[in-house]
Amino acid sequence: MAGTKQVIFLLGDNRYSLDIQNVITVENYIPADKMADAPENVKGIINLRGERLPVYDLRTKFSLGYKEPDNDTILLIVHSNGLKVAYEADRMEGISEIEAEQIYAAPPIAKDKNTSYMKNVINLEGQLIIQLDPDKILSEEELKGINARQYAV
Repeated sequence: MAGTKQVIFLLGDNRYSLDIQNVITVENYIPADKMADAPENVKGIINLRGERLPVYDLRTKFSLGYKEPDNDTILLIVHSNGLKVAYEADRMEGISEIEAEQIYAAPPIAKDKNTSYMKNVINLEGQLIIQLDPDKILSEEELKGINARQYAV
């Protein structure tokens, strides 16, 4: 497995990452407009430079509870399942070059149908980071609900 650059961000005290190739941009928090009958974990939509994007709440997805957005809150604009989605996170930590020997397969005990979004575990200077698979974060129902609103790219 070759090395990679990862966008590292926080949700609570937990560190997560996405491969930089999946991240289009990182934006400061923009309040989302509510959507009627929004899919689970979708907070609403934003208008980002003329493009309407669904905003997905990662804290809720990972059962971390509600946190009022603040000055550190970010939106990770990501390609996911043929869509552009804004994943809301607590704080950006940075971009790190990760060597292959720092990347480990997620333990089988931690993976099931509800945690299939866990791609790998990264050990960065003694800190564990969960690498996410952006195509497995949204559930099938959420994906269908977003697609029904025609946000596909």
